[in-house]
Amino acid sequence: MLFAKYQGTGNDFILIDDRNNTFPTHNQSLVAQLCHRRFGIGADGLILLQSHSDYDFRMVYFNADGAEGSMCGNGGRCIVRFAHDLGIFKTHTRFLAVDGEHLAEVDGEEVRLKMSDVPGMVHQTGYTFLNTGSPHVVKFLDGLSAYDVVNEGRQLRNDSAFAPGGTNVNFTERVKENGLFVRTYERGVEDETYSCGTGVTAAALVAYQQHQLTSPISIRTIGGNLRVAFMPQPDGSFTDIYLIGPAQRVFGGNITL
Repeated sequence: MLFAKYQGTGNDFILIDDRNNTFPTHNQSLVAQLCHRRFGIGADGLILLQSHSDYDFRMVYFNADGAEGSMCGNGGRCIVRFAHDLGIFKTHTRFLAVDGEHLAEVDGEEVRLKMSDVPGMVHQTGYTFLNTGSPHVVKFLDGLSAYDVVNEGRQLRNDSAFAPGGTNVNFTERVKENGLFVRTYERGVEDETYSCGTGVTAAALVAYQQHQLTSPISIRTIGGNLRVAFMPQPDGSFTDIYLIGPAQRVFGGNITL
């Protein structure tokens, strides 16, 4: 099986051209093995590029544990770059993911991915919850560089308030005038990742509502820098949300299943 490895600000994925529909999508243990960093290729997730009669392509995303996942923003940017490298489109594309239609544009090193509209958010004591294609908790704090993201994130991820599916958790710190530093604990990976696209999107929207930051918001992750642009609406919803940043091919290869 031919595969390619891509990364978007350190969030890395196995990309497979499955337009002939030959990948065994129900083999969860195979996906987990391929994503394993000791016994496989190693990745935060695996993404299939499949054909679709009404779109340029269809994105099918699997978490590192092998289960099919919700929307992945950095994965979306990486599959756009992959499709561009395959010659499926030149500059603009329209594709289908688990949360619906997405538009995207490749502009040099950057990929601009339009995210799903967000109807609103729920404020709780100490954190905010919202869904940006995947469920996310956003918690603001100081001293994020030294924070125990894994243990604190695991507790919130498995909190009964988010049962049974759990949630992703984004610890967020304000930096500079209109910027954020975000570290994310991701369900499905069950660890901190270098970056999370739907997570930084969630953090940006909460920062607008709670701290009056304005679009576009610059965001630093462990793996690099992203921007989130959006249009707030009078009813508290958000439209025209774009996740913007680099997505790069790392290497390709052939693995025997």
